Amino acid sequence: MKFLKIDETSLKNSKKLIRRVLSASIDNPNNPESLNFFQADTYRFYFLMSFMWEALEGNEISQEYAISLVPKKFASRIKRLQVLKQAVQLGYIDEQQSQVDRRRRIYFPSETLLNDFVQYANDSDKAVKIDKAS
Repeated sequence: MKFLKIDETSLKNSKKLIRRVLSASIDNPNNPESLNFFQADTYRFYFLMSFMWEALEGNEISQEYAISLVPKKFASRIKRLQVLKQAVQLGYIDEQQSQVDRRRRIYFPSETLLNDFVQYANDSDKAVKIDKAS
């Protein structure tokens, strides 16, 4: 078997990573609807991580900036716009009109998404600490 070339520590670390990612996402029955929405496919998950990074950094996120956060190879422009608009419609992302340019829309995480994401991050951090202890 090809795995025989992997040292025991690397194999153990690889399994821990897989277990952490799956238990914090797909295999977590307690995930809130907002996270389930963003974990439905690769693009949405990548978008969530990129969007939250920018939001937590305090950056203003316009529509064009939001859809440019994820490389084009993951989704067409239409899909990227659809996901953004659907997240707004579901109440996971809030949309406001820019004070400077009324045509421009500014996006930020809703209180629900922010709380769910912070809980997700805290739970993931606890899982990492448990893995390190074992």
